[in-house]
Amino acid sequence: MGTSNFVSITIETTIRKPIEQVWKYRTEPQHITQWAFASDDWHATNAENDLRVGGKFSTRMEAKDGSFGFDFGGIYDEVRTNEFLSYTMGDGRKVATTFESQGNDTKVIETFDAESTNSIEMQQAGWQAILDNLKKYSESNE
Repeated sequence: MGTSNFVSITIETTIRKPIEQVWKYRTEPQHITQWAFASDDWHATNAENDLRVGGKFSTRMEAKDGSFGFDFGGIYDEVRTNEFLSYTMGDGRKVATTFESQGNDTKVIETFDAESTNSIEMQQAGWQAILDNLKKYSESNE
């Protein structure tokens, strides 16, 4: 394989919940299915997460009208509970997510390698929408 020349995109949000809760909502399958989609006409029908280095994860994302769906997944490269996750997707692109405690809030910063099919702007907006759903879901739960 040659060297990859992926463009990296960074998105972030601050969630008004302690880091331990945000980590749980971000990593536990029963929570992932509640937020892992970019718009209200989509949903996550299934999630599996083997949260360890070398562990695999997969989330099934589908249009609610059944017109399209795909599995989003990868293999973890690094896992530091309540701090950091990194993984490699099936096409070799990398993702790194940092969780920073800010008192009772948590800043989540995610950097991902862009793919070459869709525009950078579209990818950034889509990933940000999913991260915003994590924020909305986390803040609505006790």
